[in-house]
Amino acid sequence: MKLQKALIKQLEKDLQNVKTMDDLVGKDGLIKKLIKHLTERLLEEELTQHLGYEPYQKEAHHGSNSRNGSSSKHLKGEFGRIPIKVPRDRQGEFDPLLVGKHQREFGDLEGKILSLYAKGLSVRDIREHLQDLYGLELSAAFISRLTDRALQEVKQWQSRPLESVYAIVYFDAIHYKVRSEGKVQTRAAYTCLGIDAQGHRDMLGIWVGESEGAHFWLSVLTELQNRGVEDILIACVDGLKGFPEAIQSIFPRTRVQLCVIHQIRNSLRYIAHKDQREFMKDLRRVYQASTREVAEEELVQLEKKWAKRYPIVIRSWKSKWEHLSTYFEFAPQIRKLIYTTNSVEALHRGFRKVTKAKSIFPTDSALEKMLYLAYLDISKKWKTAIRDWTKIVAQLDIHFEGRLNLAL
Repeated sequence: MKLQKALIKQLEKDLQNVKTMDDLVGKDGLIKKLIKHLTERLLEEELTQHLGYEPYQKEAHHGSNSRNGSSSKHLKGEFGRIPIKVPRDRQGEFDPLLVGKHQREFGDLEGKILSLYAKGLSVRDIREHLQDLYGLELSAAFISRLTDRALQEVKQWQSRPLESVYAIVYFDAIHYKVRSEGKVQTRAAYTCLGIDAQGHRDMLGIWVGESEGAHFWLSVLTELQNRGVEDILIACVDGLKGFPEAIQSIFPRTRVQLCVIHQIRNSLRYIAHKDQREFMKDLRRVYQASTREVAEEELVQLEKKWAKRYPIVIRSWKSKWEHLSTYFEFAPQIRKLIYTTNSVEALHRGFRKVTKAKSIFPTDSALEKMLYLAYLDISKKWKTAIRDWTKIVAQLDIHFEGRLNLAL
């Protein structure tokens, strides 16, 4: 309400000076000034909510963060380029919803609502936010219809053509509770994070299934092939039984790397707490070895020392060794990328941050919609290639001669 009254007062004052059409819509006309004035006020309101105190009232607030002036930027819109000042906070945490840090154009209302939804706000939260901050009174049904439009986008995105070759693809699943047929069931949201020949990341799709299993992954791999993927150089996966075989049935030349971190975590579940420190000291000599040969010698020593006490653990390392040891074939830059599925797990941490307020999703579609919108928000940070990619791709081209189809 305070924002609306201030805006009306300013508008009444400026209207007194409008004599011609140019005064209204020209280069320095009232419309541009009004948009600038409104935008800057809304940004100030957002910063106030972010910091938790009004301007010049920091003494009533005990937080460590505070206002820190403003930066200038120009935004393109229907009435041309408009200069605005974007307020800043001292800790650099403020990322306004109205005008994002890298935004160069005025967005529409639909975009703002989808952005709020992508950040994990419920329909009710969005409605209250728009009403409190911008003075907009929108029905819950209207907001729901807007977010439901994302379902059509999901279908188009999920069926889009893919690159013919990916250097690395990470396969993993994240689990959620979904209401189905009157019961709450656990669903696995399967995700594939690909790195293409140029070193750019892209999520290839989201699939929701009843539970994680090699059979479902086989259907995902088949879909990737049907959408144009002809080759994957390296596939990074967790220790799911039958997964490497499923991958190689569709992409027979793909090198499979099981996540070493997953294997370590699973091993420690079967090691008594009093032995864990000593066991890990010996195990590090295996997975941190300089070469596969040295690693295999250390694995033999590990077996001699621990096999009698923990036969299940040693048997697991030996049976999976073919795919656990793939990373030893490569230089450190590539090893760092593939020996763990941390890259896709970072994506999943972003998902959990957005979905933490949702204990149960009403449908599979609702889960797909939120994860897709969250992905769009998270992927804004993926504009640059993987660090040191020029060195990495040169090594990959030697290991997988002729398969990357590099355009030189």
